[in-house]
Parts: sequence; structure tokens; C-alpha cells
Amino acid sequence: MIISHIVAMAKNHIIGRDNTIPWNIPGELLRFKELTMNKTVIMGRKTYESLEKKLKGRRIIVISNTLEANDHEFILAKSIEEALDKAGNEHEVFIAGGGELYKTTLDMADKLYITVLDREIEGTVFYPKIDKSLYDLTYEEHIGDASIPYTYYTYEKKGD
Repeated sequence: MIISHIVAMAKNHIIGRDNTIPWNIPGELLRFKELTMNKTVIMGRKTYESLEKKLKGRRIIVISNTLEANDHEFILAKSIEEALDKAGNEHEVFIAGGGELYKTTLDMADKLYITVLDREIEGTVFYPKIDKSLYDLTYEEHIGDASIPYTYYTYEKKGD
């Protein structure tokens, strides 16, 4: 199973503020949809609760010790290990936040789909620093005609 992080962040690693994403970039949201459609997406409770609309066409696993299971909207897991177990034999699963979940799973991530905005933004939730010596950059594309220009990066963990 490939464990992938998918994240958009400002140049200063901000990914959130007050339980929201502090920007709205349609092209970046489209990339998220294209990459995760018909896949399993794992996220923490706060990230799930911050969604304006539920993610259709994806199997959502929410890691929480306080939410009640809801078979129609998401699968509940108490830990990342349980979430990965519930993902079953998926070829690739996506971890989609929040900050604490990214931090605790960065070491197990095989692939990083990262969008970096071309500006710093104030916020309270950060994406962890990446040790780029552990990864190969396999894709890079700059999008300059957005309200906030940004760059897509894909990193893949180097083989042993």
C-alpha cells in the first residue's frame, strides 16, 4: 500500500487557521479531487468537521476518539494503524490532514503531493518540515494564473 500525504500550504508551511483553510483556489481543489477520486482518504476529526461539503466518490476514514460512527458518511478509526487496516488492500491511500496527523505520519509517507502557494499566510496549523534528502522530486508544475500563484510538487520516498 502506498501511503500518500496530500496537502496545500503557504510558503511558511501554514495549512490552516481557525479550523479552516485560509484561501480558496479552485485549481488546487480540482487537483485534490482528481488525485483522490475513487480512493480512500484518511483525515482527523477537525479536518472532517471543517469540510464545507462532504467528499463524494471517495471512501473517508476519520480518526477520532470522540465522534460516533456514521456508516453513510465516513468510517471511524481510533488510530492511524486502525485506519490503514480499514483501508484494506487499497493500492494508495491519502492522508489529508490535519496538522497533527501529518506530523505523526510523515515518516510512513511514501509519496507527498504538495501544493505550495507563492506567498506566506497567517495561520495556526502547520505542515511539518520535510527532510527532502529522503525523497526524489518526481513532478513540478507552476500555476501562475491563479488568484494566488502556486506550484504542484510530487515527492516519492527514495528506495533503500
